[in-house]
Amino acid sequence: MSDLPQTQQTDNQDDSGREAHLAFVQDVRDAIWDHDTRWLTRLLGRLHPADAADLLEQLSSDDFAACVDLLGEQLPTNVIIELRDEYREEAVEVLPDEAVAAVLEQLDSDDVTTILEDLEDERRERILEELSPEDRASLEQGFAYDEETAGRLMQREYFAAPEFWTVGHTIDHARDNAETLPTEFFQVFVIDPAHKLKGQVPLALLLRTARDVNLSDIMEEVESDITVDMDQEEAAYQFQKYSLASAPVTDDTGRLLGMLTVDDVVDVIQEENTEDLLALSGVNSADGSDTVLDSVKARAPWLAVNLITAFIASGIISIFENTLDQIVQLAILMPVVAALGGNAGSQGLAVAVRAIAEREMEGDAGRRAILRETLTGLANGVIFAIGVAIIAYIWFQNVGLSIAISIAMFLTFVWAGFSGVVVPLALKRAGADPAVASSVFVLTLTDIMAFFSFLGLATLILV
Repeated sequence: MSDLPQTQQTDNQDDSGREAHLAFVQDVRDAIWDHDTRWLTRLLGRLHPADAADLLEQLSSDDFAACVDLLGEQLPTNVIIELRDEYREEAVEVLPDEAVAAVLEQLDSDDVTTILEDLEDERRERILEELSPEDRASLEQGFAYDEETAGRLMQREYFAAPEFWTVGHTIDHARDNAETLPTEFFQVFVIDPAHKLKGQVPLALLLRTARDVNLSDIMEEVESDITVDMDQEEAAYQFQKYSLASAPVTDDTGRLLGMLTVDDVVDVIQEENTEDLLALSGVNSADGSDTVLDSVKARAPWLAVNLITAFIASGIISIFENTLDQIVQLAILMPVVAALGGNAGSQGLAVAVRAIAEREMEGDAGRRAILRETLTGLANGVIFAIGVAIIAYIWFQNVGLSIAISIAMFLTFVWAGFSGVVVPLALKRAGADPAVASSVFVLTLTDIMAFFSFLGLATLILV
């Protein structure tokens, strides 16, 4: 069996490196089926938790389940929390209740909530009964908040001190109560007697200040304003806007309830970006563990919507059936106008959805974006209208046909640029998710403009 790895592998491995990595994964499989618990435990303990999780995720479902079953409580807690959702769920499902309860006792409350969310209600209640009443009450409080809110995401361990404490008193208190402090924190939150947040003192400033200075004299204003019922995407935006490492979470009255840390927020940003990217393509899920049935269920509804919009576009074409019967060349050129217009609309849509997610389309910025994308469509329309007119004339030697397709191309590009911004903005105003619904509307509107303008102009000029 090969030695334990000393360095992290990179994405730029050469062929020999990849072969060595595959051989190492095979060593892990062999250790699992040889029941070599000692070797596996040493391996997972020496790897970074994220690297260990990546390694386990490369195993087949049977091998992964066998590994979890073999290690049981020896499976490192920090590795479990680093596993992707579907693997973490499978790991928790394989582990007995006692092992899961032992895992929960070693985690911060936000990570505990993540694992408990994976459990069925009946098993969750059984596992919670294994915990102390105090821990159980704290964890159940997390489930009182809606999913995808700051309250569900936050951890309830934090370090707070009254504003009249001195720096020395604060440091001494932290040392004397080290076991109750969060695993990682970056500031001391300053509170009043009613537990309302007054400010914060960064640890770096705390350690540089003399012991006899009061916290009230050095505390800073809290830049963020995150409440327990705030959507996690909005909370993540505040982290990005103010470059935060952590932030307090309060209730509506300003009482301090918990804190968010950047490691959780990074996951939220990645999840939201992935969700928006998939939604633009009409896909709800793209998980590597999805079955064929899961994929069909996720994609079929959007394909059904596209079927309806395709028939709408076909209805526009049917209006000009007589024109198409007389001029066959129109059928050859129609896809050119629709394809280029659709691509132009998709480009504007992608820019708009990203800008909306980054809060860059508020007020006058939205109007400037509409004007910019419309003028971009106009400029591109001129360029490609000239190009397609030349190609159409060389191909069919028909001036009227070249004029019709060039004007249609120009109008379609302008319309694509305009609708690519207006549609997601309108959907956002209506309370819908622009990333989910915009692409269907933009492509349908662009196709309608392409077919109607091209066939309509051809009918006026050539028939």
